[in-house]
Amino acid sequence: MVGLYSQISLKQDFPEHRLKRGDIATLIDTIPYPQGGEDGCILEVFNALGESIKTVIVPQSAIARNL
Repeated sequence: MVGLYSQISLKQDFPEHRLKRGDIATLIDTIPYPQGGEDGCILEVFNALGESIKTVIVPQSAIARNL
C-alpha cells in the first residue's frame, strides 16, 4: 500500500482526465468501495511548475509508488 501524500505514477491512461501512463501525482486520500469492489484513490495532479491542476479518483490498481 502506498502511504498518504506519497508521490505515485499512473499505471494506465485515463483519457477522460487527460492523464497518461507514467504521469506523476500525489495520493491525498483513499475511498473504500461500498460493496466489496476495488477501493479508489484520490490524486492531486500537478503541472511542470508544481501548480495543482486537478484532483481525480482512480482505482487503487492504477497507481504505483514512484521511487
